[in-house]
Amino acid sequence: MSAITDLDTLLASMQPLLQQDLFVFCSVPNAKYGAHADLAPIASFQEKEGLTLILQQKTADQAKLEYAGVFAMITLNVHSSLAAVGLTASVAAELTRFGISANVVAAYFHDHVFVPSARAAEALSALTELARRHAGKTAS
Repeated sequence: MSAITDLDTLLASMQPLLQQDLFVFCSVPNAKYGAHADLAPIASFQEKEGLTLILQQKTADQAKLEYAGVFAMITLNVHSSLAAVGLTASVAAELTRFGISANVVAAYFHDHVFVPSARAAEALSALTELARRHAGKTAS
């Protein structure tokens, strides 16, 4: 299956799926990539201020790492191309309509949207409706 680049097709085809676990973003000052691999982060990013880790909340709590918010992860189950234009903007704009913050991580096959855990059901509903609206456009 090849990655999709057409925005309307991406939006119509995405099947947002709410993951069960809760996640947090932690920053570890002076740490370098590979540090804290034992915590099994689902993602990490090296910044000049330190190493950002995206971890399950329970793992961060056990490691006594600080974080500012708790997030739910919604996976957009469509094989989006890394060269696709507009998917992140469309998802962010839709969630903006409802005042929901979105932190998007693009991985090789899928995009993952982190939203405040208290608004997860609302965000999932909004993204599902966005897909439904675009499915109607591509069907006509």
